[in-house]
Amino acid sequence: MKRSVVVLLVVLLLLVGLPAGFVAATWAPDRPVAELRARWAKPPSSFLEIGGMEVHVRDEGPISDRVPVILLHGTSSSLHTWDGWAEALKTQRRVIRIDLPGFGLTGPAPDGDYSIDAYMRFLNAVFDHYGAEGYIVAGNSFGGRLAWEAALALPSYVQKIVLVDAAGYPLPSESVPLGFRLARMPLLAPLMERTLPRSVIASSVRNVYGDPSKVTPELIDRYYELTLRAGNRKALAQRFAQNGGDTSSRIRVLKLPTLILWGGRDQLIPPASATRFHREIQGSQLVMFDDLGHVPQEEDPLRTVKPVLGFLGPALPFVRLEAAGAAAPVEDAATEAAPVEATPSTP
Repeated sequence: MKRSVVVLLVVLLLLVGLPAGFVAATWAPDRPVAELRARWAKPPSSFLEIGGMEVHVRDEGPISDRVPVILLHGTSSSLHTWDGWAEALKTQRRVIRIDLPGFGLTGPAPDGDYSIDAYMRFLNAVFDHYGAEGYIVAGNSFGGRLAWEAALALPSYVQKIVLVDAAGYPLPSESVPLGFRLARMPLLAPLMERTLPRSVIASSVRNVYGDPSKVTPELIDRYYELTLRAGNRKALAQRFAQNGGDTSSRIRVLKLPTLILWGGRDQLIPPASATRFHREIQGSQLVMFDDLGHVPQEEDPLRTVKPVLGFLGPALPFVRLEAAGAAAPVEDAATEAAPVEATPSTP
């Protein structure tokens, strides 16, 4: 480590009052992605070359599905947050999960650009790579914001969206995870890029669960180790600094089929956001899970995926033409998703 960095860390220690022993005990340098792949990129994981990054993906379910489901995780999470949903959805639909730039095993963007426009370019490249007729995009938290932003920026690709405790409105949080608060402090950035108390990760994960007792040591391991992926901690601070501002006035323009799922105990993005999404997106459906928190798809995947299965409907396979020039048959009306009953919201 360069002497200047050491001096800076010492100054920071004095400023924040941390003893040297604390730093020694929580010293956690970046881990190379090759070291993490053995545990976190087991089959069916694969990697795509997109935008100078090796993007971690999992592609499951019927390959013939003309309109796959794309699952986008939230800030400091990874495609693993969708494990439970993927198990259920892949029996019915093609499901593609992605570690977004700056997170998971994909890691930092080469140009350090984490603007909304940059993520739209990334998703455009992903959509082009798979070459499907269209996509149903589901996202949690920041991934939810990317879902509705993609519906506006890339309307020829996005046919439906599922918003799971999605970011969008500038409503105040009741509680922000400790890890997020630290990442927003520029003065602490050099220190936080080299130390990481496991207790910070544990506290942050419990903060986003409606029932913190569901947070297991294995779950904390996953968040902790993927946060240590080389470049991710620096990327997190950059992403917060490039949040794109308030674009919520555009949400009311959305006209596509939309399912909104929310945890009634979400302290990061309060349920008032859910009711506002529901009010401003014409024809949207809202399902509230009063006992769940900010990551309901992870906290209770079996219960939260049920309305999604109804909303998606069965896969739409490619139609094989029997003779040259034959017209493809019109899809049977039964393939359309049945409406989901919305439960009363509790903002």
